[in-house]
Amino acid sequence: MRALAVVLGGISAFFAYYTIRLLAVTGFLQQTRPGGQGAYAGAVIFPLIALACGWASARCWRRAG
Repeated sequence: MRALAVVLGGISAFFAYYTIRLLAVTGFLQQTRPGGQGAYAGAVIFPLIALACGWASARCWRRAG
């Protein structure tokens, strides 16, 4: 269970990093290319995935202990 918690924590960290990277690259979504609507979807979905995986990781860690 703790191994799963570590994996979920890593996924959470990756998506948190990628959210910050997306916002930095797009100038906080001010400089998206034409047709770059995926940046807006990513700005919503990436933090949600990070939060969900972080929450699941914490629950798995507590359950194992």
